Amino acid sequence: MLDQIDNNDLEKLADQELAKREERPYEEPEGEMTFLEHMEVLRWHLMRSVIAILVLGIVAFVSKDIVFGIIILGPSRPDFITFQWLCKLSELVNSDVLCIDELPFTLQSRKMTGQFTMHLMSSFLIGFVAAFPYVFWEIWRFIKPALYATEQKVARGTTFFVSILFFMGISFGYFVVSPLAINFLGHYSINDSIINEFDITSYVSTVTMLVLVCGLMFQMPVFAYYFSKIGLLHPLVMIQYRKHALIVILIVAAIFTPPDVLSQILIAIPLFLLYQVSISISRTVTKRNSLK
Repeated sequence: MLDQIDNNDLEKLADQELAKREERPYEEPEGEMTFLEHMEVLRWHLMRSVIAILVLGIVAFVSKDIVFGIIILGPSRPDFITFQWLCKLSELVNSDVLCIDELPFTLQSRKMTGQFTMHLMSSFLIGFVAAFPYVFWEIWRFIKPALYATEQKVARGTTFFVSILFFMGISFGYFVVSPLAINFLGHYSINDSIINEFDITSYVSTVTMLVLVCGLMFQMPVFAYYFSKIGLLHPLVMIQYRKHALIVILIVAAIFTPPDVLSQILIAIPLFLLYQVSISISRTVTKRNSLK
């Protein structure tokens, strides 16, 4: 009889615990882990991310003709697709200002290990870009159990939207910002006696910086959403500093483009549109927060 009562009590306790977990679905076993156990879970998430980057990096390493010959060195050639589009645009406006048919510089490697080092670094970076959705998903899996059910609901689709915006930014940096910046820096000269002969390390570092920075800049709507959600950002503040943001965007566009207005506009418009989208997102989130 005592055993039966104990079993019944245990079953009731189990049912009550199950009901509590259903009411609070955000709680998972990780929430009851020790600090070291959390570090162990994080280590495995990071290890899987690194493995994904390495696998895709190895694929990029063995595909050096495509990685270097087409992708990385593409913006350094006059037949790059962006330069072709600019030439066609020049024809439409009856002006040859935008048509780029020559890039007056050469690339060279001044160190014995220069090309091999660049091959490894570039392969790793391309592996990271290709694996970015998976890497972010792994990090998100570690963070998600710490959120409340309502917060998880709000953050649904985060990996998808972050990845889409990241690749949009990468594409914008690669097809727009990088070729215009390379054209400007390749033509820039303080004296006719100085020949532009760029080291491959400098070239790859410049392209990488521009592309990755654009990938991060395109996360502006995501940051606006979450900062507004937790009350750190208000749309009125963004509206108040909209003119300042426009000036900063124009300055950035002027730095990375040739000295003509049309090229600056080609870069400034998408960035300013992102700022406007961020304002709309912040306004929507703020209104929802005020109704709760």
